[in-house]
Order: sequence, then structure tokens, then C-alpha cells
Amino acid sequence: MSLWNHQTLVLQPEFASLRPFMLSLPERFARGEGRLIHDGRNKLREIEFEGRLFVVKAFRRPLFINRLVYGIVRPSKAKRAYDNALLLRHIGVGTPQPVGYLNLRSGLLFDQSYLVTLASTCTHRYDELFERTFPYTADVMRAIARTTATLHAHGLAHLDYGRGNILFRRQESGHIDIELVDLNRMARGPLTLDASCRNMERLPCTPEMHRAFADEYARLRHFDADACFALLQKYRATQPGKVDGKY
Repeated sequence: MSLWNHQTLVLQPEFASLRPFMLSLPERFARGEGRLIHDGRNKLREIEFEGRLFVVKAFRRPLFINRLVYGIVRPSKAKRAYDNALLLRHIGVGTPQPVGYLNLRSGLLFDQSYLVTLASTCTHRYDELFERTFPYTADVMRAIARTTATLHAHGLAHLDYGRGNILFRRQESGHIDIELVDLNRMARGPLTLDASCRNMERLPCTPEMHRAFADEYARLRHFDADACFALLQKYRATQPGKVDGKY
């Protein structure tokens, strides 16, 4: 492949046979293959291939100056999300199994990138907690608190910790599975109680939800639960666009 039309393909070893599928992603997106599950700045599609269901994220082509930066200096969003997914799974935080990523470049200019994961086994997104009644909402919040505490204890903060990026599922045993998605923006460094609670500001919560989260999170990170609850309430109150004007 020439310098002027370059592809970078990275695959987990167990998915090596998917090389042709990965290289065909631009054409598959162009013809609208699979089910579109998100159509915004980036696009997500569920695509079935050889009997398995994959989620493919196509990242938008950057502006010209960023095409040069990503082409020469900075790793692509797909690579960052892929590397972060591997890291999260290593420390015991749930996220869909990463399969691989594809970067496309034209000369020194970055073009597009694609991230592929297995489809999540989780059945709900966080924002569904405000669309219908879950009798186990407090259990979900405590499970999210455990996941968040693990992240923060390892010096990691998800910078897009929003309502669409936390998935959950309740097993028959009552155990709550949590998976995090949209991982290309992750901060690294020690997190104080204040910084930890600020990381949660984009998540809508009732006071009862904040209380369940605060009690579990503070217990695991050896913080004061009341101080944690107060900070969660404080930072959430700064956010616009609350659900029904109060969450």
C-alpha cells in the first residue's frame, strides 16, 4: 500500500479471520448495511457477519487541520477507544469486547476511522431509568458506583460519562452487569472526592439515586458518604437540560 493511500488495521488475535470484513467497512457503511443505531456526529451500525453481531462505529472525518494532526502525531479516536476498552477490561470494568479498528489515511492526511466491538449483552441504557419504572434502580446505581470506583481508583475518568454511555442488565440472580461505551476520551491521574463527583455531573439523578450511588462509592473509596452526596447534588445542579427540569 502506498504512502498516499494508507490503511492501518489492528485486530485482536482471536478475530484475525475478520480482516476482509474490517477492510470492507467503508463500502458497507456507504450502502447502509445493517441497522443504524446512532446517527450524529459519529455513526453506529449493528452489522451481522458470519453469524455474529457486531457494533461498528464510524468516526466523522476531522476538520482539515486535525486531519494533519491525526495523520502524523495524534492517535485516532478509534485507536484510543480500542486501547481504552482493552485497559478497562484488564482492570475488571465492563465494556463490549473490542474486536479491532481501521484507520484510513490519504498521504499525510487522516481520513476516517472505524471501531468494531461485539454487540453488548446489556439490555438497557442509563437514560431508560427515566423512561419507565425499574424496581431495582437503587441496585443499578450501586453497580454503577462500583464500576466508577474501580475506574477512579485506577486514576481513570470517563470524560463522556453521559446517560447514553452506561449500559446495564439485571441477571436472573439479581446481579447487575454494567458496561461502558464511547471510550475515546479518558482522563488519567489521581481523582480527589471533588474531582470524582464532578465526573458524574452529566448523569441525571434523583436525590434517591444520588444517595444510593454516594453510599456505595464512598464506602469503596473510603470517603465520607454525606460529603459525596452533597458534591454530587452540587455539580449536577450546574448542568442544563435536566430531565423534566429536575433531574
